[in-house]
Amino acid sequence: MKFLERGIKMLVVGSYPPRKCGIATFSNDTVNAISSMFGSTLPIEVCALQNEEPKLSYGEEVSYILFTSILENYSLIAEKINERNDIGLVCIQHEFGLYGGVHGDYLLAFLLALNKPVITVFHTVLPNPDEKRKKVIQTIETLSDRLIALTNKSKKILVEDYKCAQHKVIIIPHGTHTVLWEQKKALKIKYGYRDKMVLSTFGLLSENKNIETALYALKDVVKKHPNVVYLVIGKTHPEIIKKEGEAYRNRLLEITRKLKLQDHIIFINKYLELKQLLEYLTLSNIYLFTSKDPNQAVSGTLVYALSCGCAVISNPIPHAIEVLKNENGVLLENFGDSNELKYNILDLIENKNKRTKIAKNAFANIRYSTWENVAIKYGLLFGKLTERIEDLRFNLPPIKLNHIQKLTTNHGILQFSNFSEPDINSGYTLDDNARALINMVMHYNLYGKKSVLNYADIYLSFIENIQRDNGWFDNYMNYKLELTKNNYKTNLEDANGRAIWSLGYVIGHQEKLPIGFIQRAEKCLQKTIERIDEINSPRAIAYAIKGLCHYYTTNSDILIKIKVESLANKLLQHYKVNYEEGWHWYEDYLTYANNILPEAMMYSYLMTKNEDYKKIAEITFDFLLSQYFMKRQIKVISNRGWFKKKNERKFHGEQPIEIATTIIALDLFYRITGKIKYKNQLEIAFSWFLGNNHLNQIMYNPENGASYDGLEDTHVNINQGAESTLCFFKAQMIMDKYNRKVTVYSYRKAKSKRQWDHIFPAILNA
Repeated sequence: MKFLERGIKMLVVGSYPPRKCGIATFSNDTVNAISSMFGSTLPIEVCALQNEEPKLSYGEEVSYILFTSILENYSLIAEKINERNDIGLVCIQHEFGLYGGVHGDYLLAFLLALNKPVITVFHTVLPNPDEKRKKVIQTIETLSDRLIALTNKSKKILVEDYKCAQHKVIIIPHGTHTVLWEQKKALKIKYGYRDKMVLSTFGLLSENKNIETALYALKDVVKKHPNVVYLVIGKTHPEIIKKEGEAYRNRLLEITRKLKLQDHIIFINKYLELKQLLEYLTLSNIYLFTSKDPNQAVSGTLVYALSCGCAVISNPIPHAIEVLKNENGVLLENFGDSNELKYNILDLIENKNKRTKIAKNAFANIRYSTWENVAIKYGLLFGKLTERIEDLRFNLPPIKLNHIQKLTTNHGILQFSNFSEPDINSGYTLDDNARALINMVMHYNLYGKKSVLNYADIYLSFIENIQRDNGWFDNYMNYKLELTKNNYKTNLEDANGRAIWSLGYVIGHQEKLPIGFIQRAEKCLQKTIERIDEINSPRAIAYAIKGLCHYYTTNSDILIKIKVESLANKLLQHYKVNYEEGWHWYEDYLTYANNILPEAMMYSYLMTKNEDYKKIAEITFDFLLSQYFMKRQIKVISNRGWFKKKNERKFHGEQPIEIATTIIALDLFYRITGKIKYKNQLEIAFSWFLGNNHLNQIMYNPENGASYDGLEDTHVNINQGAESTLCFFKAQMIMDKYNRKVTVYSYRKAKSKRQWDHIFPAILNA
């Protein structure tokens, strides 16, 4: 997919806010997610279902209102939709109680009259259907292009019990929202539960919730653990209110009084806005799912709790059986057994390590179902059924400094994080602080926000403090600011090359930066510049070339040019030694940050005008790209094993650093050569972060602007370390430049050396 003018639309048919029900929330979340991911290239409208007058007050996205108890309305609305050339697909939310007739068979009149591609999303799939129910579902299948099941179990029932064609049933999970793990403590304080063990349940209240099971279980729990509180979050279901008022809630209140639990049970009788609901779930230690319907196919409340990092204890509904495996939660054996529930509550309260492990497993393993990932699946299906997949383009997510700021202490940027929580035990590296320094200078150069210079100052100070007296740099420092043994166990050349790159980059932007800042960078660089000739690692050579070229844009010392030529010739020699037919590369394997090598050759060409450097830069870069780009996706070298020229290549285990360095190099090559292929590949490469990868999952955290650490074969590693986040951050800034228009330079178009001497710094410092 690419990054368009307004396209044809999807129409979502379902209950919709301000109507208060689970499917209304689901419909709204689906609309918001697809709009957020695809914007004007997949616009959404809504046909809202109402079961009675008067008409509710809807948002502008609602184009039609279908009163479900009136049969004639179904064909009438369908005919209006048929008249619209701009509606390409209709997405129907199905629940038996949503539509009029027997088993909701009024919907069939709508489907029979509709002349558009249709996908039907099944929220309830009951096993062992009677003949009437089975006939309704089979007719829906016949009149739909695809059926969406929310779980594997639902798909199995549709295929086996209802005899639906297996190829027509696609699984797209119920969506979830992204929260930050480390917010748990702060939210407990915010809501006054600092020292409490918080249990919760949420959702529209009805007898099916079976909350009384939890109340009876807690009678003995609070005797052992008086700091326990249980939040029962949600209003009574509006349909229940119509039939019996607050009888069920009053019964729960009476049980609470009878068991003397008033100090421990808190009824939050509100329909909470999403933000507050997620906060309540995030601060909860344990989530209780006590629903007593053994055939409940899916539960949005269950997956929301998992996505907020709750340790879940659940009755064995089909959805829970599916998602709580592999220590993602605790699955009860029986429905309505308060003693079994009590035992498991006590077990989790009294075993913090077990409780935390379960919660973290759930938090990580449910991430595939974020609304962004769900939206991608709907977008791909839309594109396939409408034959418009090439028209879909991802929206660019906003650039956020949040996670970078969180990882940064007064001394530097920390190396790793556990999920999004900074890991102080990982300490600091020169590598990451050099990257961070470049990013902050680039951000300031593009957007002029002076606050980022405070962070740039921290990163430059780290580089100053880790430099040895002989000009060389160490790389590893712990949280106590002590050099670690890793500095003597690993080759530090690449880290030193990155330091040279960052210092040269700073000096190259001296016109916009404070003079004192530039002087500090120059002092550091001058101490190490004499040692540059000692570098032999190809990547360290490449980083050093980049740094020296940036330095040269403002300090055109002939000695710097000589050093660049010397280093470039070393890279050229590496190429000559390792080149053979079909293998145009500097080494006999492809490892990490490969793009830096041809990029450095192109930098060398910019400074020296040596056409040999440019020729080899393009040959080697094109060879590398031929290994990366396949079927409009990028697949970079796996961290599970480098790709040696005589071995079979391994896939998966992809990291953001390789995607970002590809984008950086493509940007340079496009701006110099003007070849449109580089710009097209740049967009494809960035779309890897946005979901154009083999898992079709986003590789960034929409809450804090971080990047996830790795794309594995079956899942995303959702830790958010400095390297990954800084790489994504820089890639975003490059893409933002393209939104605002990029200037293409060509040496061949420069009419004089003077003209080129002006173009050269403009290219490097853009």
